[in-house]
Amino acid sequence: MIKRALVCGAGGFIGSHLVKRLKREGFWIRGVDLKYPRFSETMADDFVIGDLRDPRICRYVVDQPFNEVYQLAADMGGAGFVFTGDNDADIMHNSALINLNMLEACHKRNVKKIFYSSSACIYPEYNQMDTDNPKCSENSAYPAAPDSEYGWEKLFSERLYLAFNSNYEMDVRIARFHNIFGPEGSWNDGREKAPAAICRKVAEAPDGGEIEIWGDGKQTRSFLYIDECLEGTIRLIRSDFSGPVNIGSDEMVTIDQLAEMGMSIAGKKLTFKHIPGPLGVRGRNSDNKLIYGKLGWKPSLPLRVGLETTYYWVEQEVKKDRSVDFS
Repeated sequence: MIKRALVCGAGGFIGSHLVKRLKREGFWIRGVDLKYPRFSETMADDFVIGDLRDPRICRYVVDQPFNEVYQLAADMGGAGFVFTGDNDADIMHNSALINLNMLEACHKRNVKKIFYSSSACIYPEYNQMDTDNPKCSENSAYPAAPDSEYGWEKLFSERLYLAFNSNYEMDVRIARFHNIFGPEGSWNDGREKAPAAICRKVAEAPDGGEIEIWGDGKQTRSFLYIDECLEGTIRLIRSDFSGPVNIGSDEMVTIDQLAEMGMSIAGKKLTFKHIPGPLGVRGRNSDNKLIYGKLGWKPSLPLRVGLETTYYWVEQEVKKDRSVDFS
């Protein structure tokens, strides 16, 4: 019997890659999003353009049993979108509505297995002030004090999914993603994350030039390549562990080190101009003890390997963007 999957947010970066992965496994897939994928044709068997803030759309797409439902749809972006404060109401309102509606639709259709993509942004700011020793173990989430409204919404939605899991015997899985990156992600629309932004700046700069870095460049993060994100997600949904669990790399670097890696890949020598900008917490790294203990697996791909692939993709996008004739 052919297995069926529903991917919410299938027009986005992670969702579009997930559709490709599931198609290789032989799934029949329905994707749903406000838009088609930006950089390649969708591989979904059925793609619904629809707004999951509308409960009628949720009931429409959940019109049959699905073996696996992946709820990735959210109003989100990188630091330039999340930490300015200008988008807080939309982030909380839109993402909360999507989760409320999708859970209700799945419950009414008796769809049991559903994956929810939470975020490392739920972790308390007070545990992430030290750039060298951030604390992001799963049990450190409380007392809650995320540094953004995006993090608060994600934390609320985690509780929502766990409540449906407990009260309605749904088979919920929750992962806290840590800075997922790779080809075919946002790189120039204001929602890009640090790896894509760095790759764009390096690709656009002439050798010997200058690029801007928000903050002092000493803030630390870890970044997870898309293929490993998908591997962890699929292992989790097919396990007997509900989570929440971190899915992220534990290779922590400063933003300056990330930029230096991008320069090395490009073969350029550039200088940094540190400027004010939205930053988030001072330090963050994925704690992978729990995922390894529960799944016998944790991400292992070196950051440079994923960044190389991403840089060359962004470089090609920059070249295409510059070649457009507006005359």
